[in-house]
Amino acid sequence: MIPVGKLQTNHLQELLTNLPQQDSQVLIGPRVGEDAAVIEIGDRCLVVATDPVTFATEHIGSYVVHVNANDVSVSGARPRWFFVVLLIPERTATITFVNAIIGEIRKTCDSLGVTVCGGHSEVTAQVDRPILIGQMLGEVAKTDLIRKANIQVGDEVLLTQGVTIEGTAILAREKKLNLEIVSHPL
Repeated sequence: MIPVGKLQTNHLQELLTNLPQQDSQVLIGPRVGEDAAVIEIGDRCLVVATDPVTFATEHIGSYVVHVNANDVSVSGARPRWFFVVLLIPERTATITFVNAIIGEIRKTCDSLGVTVCGGHSEVTAQVDRPILIGQMLGEVAKTDLIRKANIQVGDEVLLTQGVTIEGTAILAREKKLNLEIVSHPL
């Protein structure tokens, strides 16, 4: 059996190696360690990322936008267009609940200057918590594209917020009842 979580790197690498890449405009396709695809369109590049949020429930609308915007931004692209799939468990499917999620998506996209272009919404008995799958598209001049393959030791990195803040915030919010504060005498 495959353990819960991301596929093991060696297995994922094997799967991705067998995918054909036939279009020369695809500058960055599916690869281990790449979170976004890059498609050349003239002197510009379309950068596309797709990521789900399966762990969080509180602020899930905000998380799905930020996770996908981050994956596009690290390539130097400006996030522009967002699509989202909402899978809502039937036991929590109220108009208020769905409106809250959509409201968070709208507010977060507005704050980033991103347009919500579409998606899909569904109430289903097949999930026990909400699952959102986002897809963010952005654009960058070909000359400004940042490729992970070109990153070298000694390159400068600018952090605008704490490292791993996204994952830490989700874990803390979702597992707050499981967290134990331990104090040690000085």
